[in-house]
Amino acid sequence: MPLNTFDTPRDFLRYSVSEFRKNNLFFGHGTNNAYDEAVCLLLQTLDLPIDQLEPYLDAKLLQSEKELILFRIKERIEKRIPLPYITNKAYLQGFEFYVDNRVIIPRSYIAEIIVKDQLNPWIEHPELINTALDLCTGNGSLATITANYFYDAEVVAADISEDALEVAKINLERNGLADDVKLIQSDLFRNLDSYMNFFDLIVTNPPYVDTRRMNSLTKEFKYEPDIALFGGNDGLEFVDKILRQAKHYLTRHGVLVVEMGDNRYELEELYPDLNLIWLDTEAGDGFVFVITRADLEDYFD
Repeated sequence: MPLNTFDTPRDFLRYSVSEFRKNNLFFGHGTNNAYDEAVCLLLQTLDLPIDQLEPYLDAKLLQSEKELILFRIKERIEKRIPLPYITNKAYLQGFEFYVDNRVIIPRSYIAEIIVKDQLNPWIEHPELINTALDLCTGNGSLATITANYFYDAEVVAADISEDALEVAKINLERNGLADDVKLIQSDLFRNLDSYMNFFDLIVTNPPYVDTRRMNSLTKEFKYEPDIALFGGNDGLEFVDKILRQAKHYLTRHGVLVVEMGDNRYELEELYPDLNLIWLDTEAGDGFVFVITRADLEDYFD
């Protein structure tokens, strides 16, 4: 048994990689392969720096540490629980977030776009954003990154789920941004009437998984709340509402940034002449688009 024969992180690393591969786990919640998943499990369980494994590979483990590592390996394999739900830790663009199954696990491409300055064609300097909204904030990761990057902005984070807002509050407090972001319960824009013509920037990662894809989700993704994933029969229910309503909440020169799944073709077919600017991400160029208030007004008026 591993508890009797394993003494070091190196022992458990080899074992967990083998077991993850043998059991055909699905990776997609912060890692994309068995080795990286095993490394994350070990470092998080041992409360070690997330980017430093090598110095500790041959350290002697306490019995309690070995028991916890083995327990988490079994949880990951036997129940197919995503690792961030097991350790209650997730990482995005250098930030650490608390997560549990009340919220989707952070992985938005918008975070990458913000920190890599890809909004420069519309926002030349961060200080030019005075007001920003993270719509469908969920775990609060985008609100955290938005408030940190646009450091002079008044940021609002809205979500329909009270549970999600409780988690978002935890993450804002842990990252020292609780005083910089106002949390509001709202079904899209429904409770944001006092913010008409207010936001220089709206970012949103709404539910966008269609019925067919919902039915084919792996066990790992089924642990995430349906309310954070399901975007209607065609996956465009919330994207459509946001496109139609956002112009009322943006300032004159405001911009909307939307993340969606692989429904780009369907969206462009629905709105063939809408000026959607697709941005490059590590996963490709069909997942995040930018559109200005002016273009929204021209199209939907």
